[in-house]
Amino acid sequence: MHNKSVKIVVCLMTAALLFSGMDIDALAKEANGLPSAGVDYFFSNDGTSVKNLQDEKDAEEAQKTENTGSATESTQSPAPQFTATITPTATKEVMQTSTPGAKGAVTDKTTEMVPEEIKEKKVIEETMIATTTKTVSEKEKELATKKEEESFKSLVIADVNDYVNVRSIPSEEGEILGKLYDDSVGEFISEQDGWYEITSGSVTGFVKAEYCVTGDDAVALAKEVGTRIATVNTTTLFVREEPSTESAVIGMVPIDDDLLVTEELDEWVKVDIEEGNGYVSLEYVTLSTEFVKAESKAEEEARLAKEEEERRAAQAAAQAARASSKKNNNNENKEIIPPNTSGSGSELGQAVADFACQFVGNPYVWGGTSLTNGADCSGFVMSVYANFGVSLPHSSAADRHVGYAVDGLENAQPGDLICYSGHVALYIGNGQIVHASTSKTGIIISNASYRSILSIRRIF
Repeated sequence: MHNKSVKIVVCLMTAALLFSGMDIDALAKEANGLPSAGVDYFFSNDGTSVKNLQDEKDAEEAQKTENTGSATESTQSPAPQFTATITPTATKEVMQTSTPGAKGAVTDKTTEMVPEEIKEKKVIEETMIATTTKTVSEKEKELATKKEEESFKSLVIADVNDYVNVRSIPSEEGEILGKLYDDSVGEFISEQDGWYEITSGSVTGFVKAEYCVTGDDAVALAKEVGTRIATVNTTTLFVREEPSTESAVIGMVPIDDDLLVTEELDEWVKVDIEEGNGYVSLEYVTLSTEFVKAESKAEEEARLAKEEEERRAAQAAAQAARASSKKNNNNENKEIIPPNTSGSGSELGQAVADFACQFVGNPYVWGGTSLTNGADCSGFVMSVYANFGVSLPHSSAADRHVGYAVDGLENAQPGDLICYSGHVALYIGNGQIVHASTSKTGIIISNASYRSILSIRRIF
Protein backbone atom coordinates (compact mmCIF):
# COMPACT_ATOMS: atom_id res chain seq x y z
CA MET A 1 0.00 0.00 0.00
CA HIS A 2 2.85 2.31 0.86
CA ASN A 3 4.51 1.65 -2.53
CA LYS A 4 1.28 2.34 -4.34
CA SER A 5 0.93 5.72 -2.61
CA VAL A 6 4.47 6.62 -3.58
CA LYS A 7 3.77 5.76 -7.24
CA ILE A 8 0.67 7.95 -7.24
CA VAL A 9 2.65 10.88 -5.80
CA VAL A 10 5.42 10.43 -8.36
CA CYS A 11 2.95 10.37 -11.27
CA LEU A 12 1.28 13.53 -10.02
CA MET A 13 4.65 15.28 -9.68
CA THR A 14 5.75 14.20 -13.15
CA ALA A 15 2.53 15.46 -14.69
CA ALA A 16 2.94 18.77 -12.88
CA LEU A 17 6.49 19.13 -14.13
CA LEU A 18 5.53 18.36 -17.72
CA PHE A 19 2.67 20.81 -17.53
CA SER A 20 4.96 23.49 -16.11
CA GLY A 21 7.56 22.93 -18.88
CA MET A 22 4.94 23.19 -21.63
CA ASP A 23 3.39 26.26 -20.11
CA ILE A 24 6.50 28.46 -20.45
CA ASP A 25 5.95 29.21 -24.12
CA ALA A 26 2.19 29.56 -23.67
CA LEU A 27 2.58 32.01 -20.80
CA ALA A 28 5.03 34.04 -22.85
CA LYS A 29 2.56 34.26 -25.73
CA GLU A 30 -0.27 35.28 -23.44
CA ALA A 31 1.85 37.91 -21.74
CA ASN A 32 3.00 39.49 -24.99
CA GLY A 33 0.09 38.84 -27.26
CA LEU A 34 2.52 38.25 -30.19
CA PRO A 35 4.21 35.17 -31.68
CA SER A 36 7.72 34.35 -30.51
CA ALA A 37 10.51 35.94 -32.57
CA GLY A 38 13.29 33.66 -31.34
CA VAL A 39 15.07 32.27 -28.31
CA ASP A 40 18.18 33.77 -26.73
CA TYR A 41 20.22 31.67 -24.31
CA PHE A 42 22.37 33.20 -21.64
CA PHE A 43 23.86 32.14 -18.32
CA SER A 44 21.85 33.15 -15.27
CA ASN A 45 22.36 32.87 -11.53
CA ASP A 46 18.88 33.61 -10.26
CA GLY A 47 16.36 32.56 -12.93
CA THR A 48 13.97 29.63 -12.77
CA SER A 49 14.56 27.35 -15.74
CA VAL A 50 13.60 23.98 -17.15
CA LYS A 51 16.87 22.70 -15.75
CA ASN A 52 15.93 23.92 -12.26
CA LEU A 53 12.69 22.02 -12.43
CA GLN A 54 14.50 18.93 -13.71
CA ASP A 55 16.96 19.16 -10.79
CA GLU A 56 14.07 19.29 -8.30
CA LYS A 57 12.57 16.20 -9.94
CA ASP A 58 15.94 14.38 -9.79
CA ALA A 59 16.32 15.29 -6.12
CA GLU A 60 12.89 13.93 -5.25
CA GLU A 61 13.51 10.73 -7.18
CA ALA A 62 16.84 10.32 -5.38
CA GLN A 63 15.05 10.76 -2.05
CA LYS A 64 12.47 8.19 -3.14
CA THR A 65 15.26 5.74 -4.05
CA GLU A 66 16.89 6.22 -0.63
CA ASN A 67 13.60 5.52 1.05
CA THR A 68 13.28 2.21 -0.82
CA GLY A 69 16.78 1.18 0.25
CA SER A 70 18.51 1.55 -3.15
CA ALA A 71 21.20 4.09 -4.29
CA THR A 72 22.67 5.21 -7.65
CA GLU A 73 25.84 7.19 -8.63
CA SER A 74 26.26 9.51 -11.72
CA THR A 75 29.63 10.32 -13.21
CA GLN A 76 28.21 12.95 -15.58
CA SER A 77 28.80 16.56 -14.54
CA PRO A 78 25.69 18.72 -14.41
CA ALA A 79 25.16 20.81 -17.55
CA PRO A 80 25.38 24.62 -17.37
CA GLN A 81 22.12 26.28 -16.42
CA PHE A 82 20.35 28.07 -19.25
CA THR A 83 17.29 30.24 -19.31
CA ALA A 84 15.13 30.22 -22.42
CA THR A 85 13.92 33.78 -22.93
CA ILE A 86 11.20 34.38 -25.52
CA THR A 87 11.80 37.69 -27.36
CA PRO A 88 8.95 38.60 -29.73
CA THR A 89 9.76 42.26 -30.51
CA ALA A 90 13.14 43.03 -28.97
CA THR A 91 16.51 41.38 -28.42
CA LYS A 92 18.66 41.58 -25.30
CA GLU A 93 22.35 42.32 -25.67
CA VAL A 94 24.16 40.26 -23.03
CA MET A 95 27.53 40.90 -21.43
CA GLN A 96 28.76 37.80 -19.55
CA THR A 97 31.19 37.79 -16.65
CA SER A 98 32.25 34.67 -14.76
CA THR A 99 31.77 34.66 -11.00
CA PRO A 100 34.73 32.97 -9.26
CA GLY A 101 33.84 30.23 -6.90
CA ALA A 102 30.27 29.83 -8.10
CA LYS A 103 29.90 26.77 -10.32
CA GLY A 104 27.72 27.54 -13.31
CA ALA A 105 26.99 31.02 -12.02
CA VAL A 106 27.59 34.25 -13.89
CA THR A 107 26.50 37.85 -13.74
CA ASP A 108 24.70 39.38 -16.69
CA LYS A 109 23.94 42.88 -17.82
CA THR A 110 21.21 43.35 -20.39
CA THR A 111 20.26 46.40 -22.40
CA GLU A 112 16.97 46.63 -24.18
CA MET A 113 17.32 47.60 -27.89
CA VAL A 114 14.58 48.48 -30.34
CA PRO A 115 14.60 46.73 -33.75
CA GLU A 116 15.95 49.79 -35.62
CA GLU A 117 18.95 50.02 -33.26
CA ILE A 118 19.55 46.29 -33.61
CA LYS A 119 19.50 46.51 -37.40
CA GLU A 120 21.85 49.53 -37.43
CA LYS A 121 24.26 47.89 -34.99
CA LYS A 122 24.34 44.69 -37.09
CA VAL A 123 25.11 46.65 -40.26
CA ILE A 124 27.95 48.51 -38.54
CA GLU A 125 29.42 45.30 -37.12
CA GLU A 126 29.20 43.49 -40.47
CA THR A 127 30.78 46.46 -42.24
CA MET A 128 33.64 46.53 -39.75
CA ILE A 129 34.23 42.79 -40.19
CA ALA A 130 34.10 43.03 -43.99
CA THR A 131 36.48 46.00 -44.00
CA THR A 132 38.91 44.20 -41.75
CA THR A 133 38.88 40.90 -43.64
CA LYS A 134 38.75 42.21 -47.20
CA THR A 135 41.09 45.19 -47.19
CA VAL A 136 44.01 44.21 -44.96
CA SER A 137 46.22 43.37 -47.95
CA GLU A 138 44.98 46.45 -49.78
CA LYS A 139 45.85 48.65 -46.82
CA GLU A 140 49.27 47.05 -46.52
CA LYS A 141 49.85 47.62 -50.22
CA GLU A 142 48.62 51.21 -49.95
CA LEU A 143 50.97 51.88 -47.04
CA ALA A 144 53.87 50.28 -48.93
CA THR A 145 53.07 52.42 -51.99
CA LYS A 146 52.96 55.59 -49.92
CA LYS A 147 56.20 54.66 -48.21
CA GLU A 148 57.83 54.03 -51.59
CA GLU A 149 56.57 57.34 -52.98
CA GLU A 150 57.93 59.16 -49.95
CA SER A 151 61.31 57.52 -50.57
CA PHE A 152 61.16 58.69 -54.20
CA LYS A 153 61.02 62.29 -52.99
CA SER A 154 64.57 61.92 -51.69
CA LEU A 155 65.87 60.82 -55.09
CA VAL A 156 67.89 62.99 -57.44
CA ILE A 157 67.30 61.91 -61.05
CA ALA A 158 69.43 63.08 -63.97
CA ASP A 159 67.33 64.68 -66.73
CA VAL A 160 69.87 65.26 -69.52
CA ASN A 161 70.76 64.01 -72.99
CA ASP A 162 73.77 61.97 -71.89
CA TYR A 163 75.14 62.42 -68.37
CA VAL A 164 75.94 64.98 -65.68
CA ASN A 165 79.30 65.00 -63.92
CA VAL A 166 79.50 64.24 -60.23
CA ARG A 167 82.10 66.61 -58.72
CA SER A 168 84.03 66.78 -55.46
CA ILE A 169 82.75 70.26 -54.54
CA PRO A 170 79.67 72.32 -55.55
CA SER A 171 81.51 74.01 -58.38
CA GLU A 172 82.53 73.32 -61.97
CA GLU A 173 86.08 73.64 -60.69
CA GLY A 174 85.60 70.50 -58.64
CA GLU A 175 87.25 67.20 -59.53
CA ILE A 176 85.08 64.83 -61.58
CA LEU A 177 84.37 61.80 -59.40
CA GLY A 178 81.95 60.02 -61.72
CA LYS A 179 78.98 60.31 -64.06
CA LEU A 180 75.26 60.28 -63.40
CA TYR A 181 73.78 59.16 -66.72
CA ASP A 182 70.39 60.27 -68.02
CA ASP A 183 67.56 58.79 -65.92
CA SER A 184 70.13 57.51 -63.43
CA VAL A 185 69.35 57.99 -59.76
CA GLY A 186 71.12 59.21 -56.64
CA GLU A 187 70.06 59.82 -53.05
CA PHE A 188 69.66 63.47 -51.98
CA ILE A 189 71.92 64.62 -49.11
CA SER A 190 71.86 68.43 -49.21
CA GLU A 191 71.55 71.47 -51.46
CA GLN A 192 74.21 74.16 -51.78
CA ASP A 193 74.21 77.14 -54.16
CA GLY A 194 72.35 75.43 -56.99
CA TRP A 195 74.06 72.06 -56.51
CA TYR A 196 72.73 68.81 -55.04
CA GLU A 197 74.95 66.68 -52.89
CA ILE A 198 74.13 63.05 -53.66
CA THR A 199 75.26 59.51 -53.13
CA SER A 200 74.77 56.99 -55.93
CA GLY A 201 76.39 53.61 -56.20
CA SER A 202 79.95 54.11 -54.94
CA VAL A 203 79.96 57.84 -55.75
CA THR A 204 79.28 60.68 -53.32
CA GLY A 205 79.57 64.23 -54.63
CA PHE A 206 77.79 67.20 -56.20
CA VAL A 207 75.68 67.52 -59.37
CA LYS A 208 74.32 70.71 -60.86
CA ALA A 209 70.67 71.08 -59.81
CA GLU A 210 69.52 72.43 -63.19
CA TYR A 211 70.28 69.04 -64.77
CA CYS A 212 68.35 67.00 -62.19
CA VAL A 213 64.96 66.72 -60.50
CA THR A 214 64.15 65.87 -56.90
CA GLY A 215 61.33 66.17 -54.35
CA ASP A 216 57.76 65.93 -55.66
CA ASP A 217 58.99 66.17 -59.27
CA ALA A 218 61.09 63.05 -58.73
CA VAL A 219 58.11 60.90 -57.70
CA ALA A 220 56.46 60.79 -61.12
CA LEU A 221 59.78 60.53 -62.97
CA ALA A 222 60.96 57.70 -60.70
CA LYS A 223 57.93 55.65 -61.71
CA GLU A 224 58.82 56.19 -65.35
CA VAL A 225 62.56 55.50 -65.19
CA GLY A 226 62.40 52.78 -62.53
CA THR A 227 61.83 49.19 -63.58
CA ARG A 228 59.43 47.19 -61.46
CA ILE A 229 60.78 43.66 -61.15
CA ALA A 230 59.37 40.43 -59.68
CA THR A 231 62.17 38.02 -58.82
CA VAL A 232 61.09 34.36 -58.62
CA ASN A 233 61.85 32.81 -55.22
CA THR A 234 60.60 29.27 -55.83
CA THR A 235 62.13 26.45 -57.90
CA THR A 236 59.63 26.60 -60.78
CA LEU A 237 56.86 29.17 -60.91
CA PHE A 238 53.66 28.77 -62.94
CA VAL A 239 52.44 31.80 -64.85
CA ARG A 240 48.65 31.70 -65.25
CA GLU A 241 46.15 33.26 -67.63
CA GLU A 242 44.15 34.80 -64.79
CA PRO A 243 44.97 35.67 -61.15
CA SER A 244 43.72 32.35 -59.78
CA THR A 245 45.22 28.96 -59.00
CA GLU A 246 42.32 27.46 -60.97
CA SER A 247 43.39 29.29 -64.13
CA ALA A 248 45.35 27.64 -66.94
CA VAL A 249 49.16 27.74 -66.90
CA ILE A 250 50.63 29.58 -69.90
CA GLY A 251 54.30 29.22 -68.98
CA MET A 252 56.90 28.37 -66.36
CA VAL A 253 59.86 30.34 -65.09
CA PRO A 254 62.80 29.12 -62.98
CA ILE A 255 64.03 30.40 -59.63
CA ASP A 256 65.87 33.76 -59.61
CA ASP A 257 64.39 34.81 -62.95
CA ASP A 258 63.53 38.51 -63.15
CA LEU A 259 60.09 39.26 -64.56
CA LEU A 260 58.89 42.67 -65.68
CA VAL A 261 55.80 43.67 -63.70
CA THR A 262 53.05 45.30 -65.75
CA GLU A 263 50.30 45.38 -63.12
CA GLU A 264 50.04 44.84 -59.36
CA LEU A 265 46.95 43.36 -57.69
CA ASP A 266 46.22 42.44 -54.07
CA GLU A 267 47.73 38.96 -54.10
CA TRP A 268 48.93 38.64 -57.69
CA VAL A 269 51.11 40.54 -60.14
CA LYS A 270 50.83 40.61 -63.90
CA VAL A 271 54.15 39.84 -65.58
CA ASP A 272 55.56 39.71 -69.06
CA ILE A 273 56.97 36.36 -70.22
CA GLU A 274 57.77 34.93 -73.64
CA GLU A 275 54.39 33.17 -73.90
CA GLY A 276 52.58 36.45 -73.19
CA ASN A 277 51.27 38.37 -70.20
CA GLY A 278 50.17 36.29 -67.23
CA TYR A 279 49.80 36.31 -63.48
CA VAL A 280 51.97 35.00 -60.65
CA SER A 281 51.22 34.83 -56.95
CA LEU A 282 52.91 37.44 -54.75
CA GLU A 283 53.80 34.59 -52.40
CA TYR A 284 56.42 33.29 -54.82
CA VAL A 285 58.09 36.50 -56.01
CA THR A 286 60.00 39.40 -54.46
CA LEU A 287 59.11 42.86 -55.78
CA SER A 288 61.65 45.62 -56.25
CA THR A 289 62.23 48.78 -58.28
CA GLU A 290 65.49 48.97 -60.19
CA PHE A 291 67.28 52.22 -60.99
CA VAL A 292 70.51 52.93 -62.83
CA LYS A 293 73.12 54.39 -60.48
CA ALA A 294 76.13 56.62 -61.07
CA GLU A 295 79.40 55.18 -62.27
CA SER A 296 82.58 56.36 -60.57
CA LYS A 297 85.63 57.39 -62.56
CA ALA A 298 87.53 54.40 -61.20
CA GLU A 299 84.67 52.04 -62.09
CA GLU A 300 84.51 53.42 -65.61
CA GLU A 301 88.25 52.91 -66.12
CA ALA A 302 88.07 49.41 -64.67
CA ARG A 303 85.07 48.56 -66.87
CA LEU A 304 86.78 49.73 -70.04
CA ALA A 305 89.93 47.79 -69.18
CA LYS A 306 87.90 44.67 -68.40
CA GLU A 307 85.96 44.94 -71.65
CA GLU A 308 89.18 45.13 -73.64
CA GLU A 309 90.62 42.18 -71.74
CA GLU A 310 87.48 40.11 -72.31
CA ARG A 311 87.51 40.91 -76.02
CA ARG A 312 91.06 39.66 -76.36
CA ALA A 313 90.38 36.57 -74.23
CA ALA A 314 87.23 35.78 -76.20
CA GLN A 315 89.06 36.11 -79.48
CA ALA A 316 91.86 33.82 -78.31
CA ALA A 317 89.38 31.28 -76.94
CA ALA A 318 87.36 31.35 -80.15
CA GLN A 319 90.45 30.73 -82.27
CA ALA A 320 91.44 27.84 -79.99
CA ALA A 321 87.93 26.38 -80.22
CA ARG A 322 88.02 26.54 -84.02
CA ALA A 323 91.40 24.79 -84.13
CA SER A 324 90.16 22.09 -81.79
CA SER A 325 86.94 21.56 -83.72
CA LYS A 326 88.81 20.90 -86.93
CA LYS A 327 90.28 17.79 -85.33
CA ASN A 328 86.88 16.41 -84.48
CA ASN A 329 84.17 17.04 -87.08
CA ASN A 330 81.94 14.27 -85.65
CA ASN A 331 80.82 15.95 -82.46
CA GLU A 332 77.89 14.48 -80.56
CA ASN A 333 75.26 16.97 -81.68
CA LYS A 334 76.73 17.49 -85.19
CA GLU A 335 76.48 21.22 -84.66
CA ILE A 336 77.86 23.58 -87.30
CA ILE A 337 81.31 25.07 -86.67
CA PRO A 338 81.53 28.87 -86.46
CA PRO A 339 82.48 30.31 -89.88
CA ASN A 340 84.68 33.09 -88.54
CA THR A 341 86.48 33.48 -85.22
CA SER A 342 88.99 36.21 -85.89
CA GLY A 343 88.84 39.96 -86.23
CA SER A 344 87.43 42.79 -84.11
CA GLY A 345 84.71 42.51 -81.49
CA SER A 346 82.01 43.49 -83.98
CA GLU A 347 83.26 40.90 -86.47
CA LEU A 348 83.17 38.21 -83.79
CA GLY A 349 79.66 39.30 -82.84
CA GLN A 350 78.57 38.95 -86.45
CA ALA A 351 80.09 35.47 -86.52
CA VAL A 352 78.06 34.56 -83.42
CA ALA A 353 74.88 35.87 -85.03
CA ASP A 354 75.51 33.98 -88.28
CA PHE A 355 76.27 30.79 -86.39
CA ALA A 356 73.10 31.06 -84.25
CA CYS A 357 70.83 31.60 -87.25
CA GLN A 358 71.71 28.17 -88.64
CA PHE A 359 69.58 26.55 -85.92
CA VAL A 360 66.33 28.32 -86.76
CA GLY A 361 63.51 25.77 -86.89
CA ASN A 362 64.97 23.48 -84.23
CA PRO A 363 62.83 22.73 -81.16
CA TYR A 364 62.45 24.56 -77.88
CA VAL A 365 62.92 22.30 -74.84
CA TRP A 366 62.49 23.51 -71.26
CA GLY A 367 65.89 23.26 -69.53
CA GLY A 368 67.56 22.07 -72.74
CA THR A 369 70.96 23.15 -74.08
CA SER A 370 71.20 21.29 -77.40
CA LEU A 371 71.19 23.49 -80.49
CA THR A 372 69.85 20.62 -82.58
CA ASN A 373 67.72 18.55 -80.23
CA GLY A 374 66.23 21.38 -78.20
CA ALA A 375 67.16 24.25 -75.90
CA ASP A 376 65.39 26.90 -73.87
CA CYS A 377 66.20 30.60 -74.30
CA SER A 378 69.25 30.83 -72.04
CA GLY A 379 70.37 27.33 -72.99
CA PHE A 380 70.37 28.41 -76.65
CA VAL A 381 72.45 31.54 -75.97
CA MET A 382 74.80 29.60 -73.69
CA SER A 383 75.41 26.85 -76.25
CA VAL A 384 75.94 29.29 -79.12
CA TYR A 385 78.61 31.17 -77.20
CA ALA A 386 80.16 27.93 -75.95
CA ASN A 387 81.13 27.26 -79.54
CA PHE A 388 83.18 30.46 -79.40
CA GLY A 389 84.92 29.51 -76.16
CA VAL A 390 82.76 31.76 -73.95
CA SER A 391 81.03 30.38 -70.87
CA LEU A 392 77.66 31.95 -70.08
CA PRO A 393 75.19 31.04 -67.30
CA HIS A 394 72.08 28.97 -67.99
CA SER A 395 69.85 31.73 -66.68
CA SER A 396 68.19 34.68 -68.41
CA ALA A 397 68.37 36.69 -65.18
CA ALA A 398 72.12 36.06 -64.82
CA ASP A 399 72.65 36.97 -68.49
CA ARG A 400 71.60 40.52 -67.59
CA HIS A 401 74.91 40.94 -65.75
CA VAL A 402 77.45 39.33 -68.11
CA GLY A 403 79.73 41.33 -70.39
CA TYR A 404 79.02 45.04 -70.32
CA ALA A 405 75.99 47.25 -70.88
CA VAL A 406 74.93 48.71 -74.23
CA ASP A 407 72.81 51.86 -74.13
CA GLY A 408 69.74 51.34 -76.28
CA LEU A 409 68.79 49.11 -79.18
CA GLU A 410 70.08 51.71 -81.64
CA ASN A 411 73.59 50.98 -80.35
CA ALA A 412 73.26 47.18 -80.40
CA GLN A 413 75.58 45.07 -82.54
CA PRO A 414 75.19 41.51 -83.85
CA GLY A 415 76.03 39.01 -81.13
CA ASP A 416 74.75 41.21 -78.28
CA LEU A 417 72.46 39.64 -75.70
CA ILE A 418 68.98 41.19 -75.65
CA CYS A 419 67.48 40.61 -72.21
CA TYR A 420 63.73 40.62 -71.66
CA SER A 421 61.47 39.77 -68.76
CA GLY A 422 62.25 36.09 -68.12
CA HIS A 423 63.83 35.71 -71.56
CA VAL A 424 67.08 36.29 -73.48
CA ALA A 425 67.90 36.41 -77.20
CA LEU A 426 70.80 37.12 -79.57
CA TYR A 427 70.81 40.27 -81.68
CA ILE A 428 71.56 39.60 -85.37
CA GLY A 429 71.32 43.15 -86.73
CA ASN A 430 68.71 45.21 -88.58
CA GLY A 431 66.48 45.29 -85.48
CA GLN A 432 66.13 41.51 -85.33
CA ILE A 433 66.94 38.72 -82.90
CA VAL A 434 67.26 34.94 -83.02
CA HIS A 435 66.02 33.05 -79.98
CA ALA A 436 64.55 29.86 -78.59
CA SER A 437 61.07 31.28 -78.13
CA THR A 438 58.45 28.77 -76.93
CA SER A 439 57.61 25.08 -77.22
CA LYS A 440 55.11 26.01 -79.94
CA THR A 441 57.47 28.06 -82.09
CA GLY A 442 60.94 26.63 -81.36
CA ILE A 443 63.98 28.65 -82.45
CA ILE A 444 62.86 31.61 -84.53
CA ILE A 445 63.81 35.09 -85.75
CA SER A 446 61.77 38.02 -84.41
CA ASN A 447 61.83 41.80 -84.23
CA ALA A 448 63.95 42.84 -81.25
CA SER A 449 61.36 45.38 -80.12
CA TYR A 450 58.50 42.87 -79.96
CA ARG A 451 58.69 43.12 -76.16
CA SER A 452 60.07 45.59 -73.61
CA ILE A 453 63.85 45.25 -73.35
CA LEU A 454 65.33 45.19 -69.84
CA SER A 455 68.98 45.39 -70.86
CA ILE A 456 71.46 44.78 -73.66
CA ARG A 457 74.81 43.10 -72.91
CA ARG A 458 77.85 42.85 -75.14
CA ILE A 459 80.30 39.97 -74.88
CA PHE A 460 82.81 40.80 -77.66
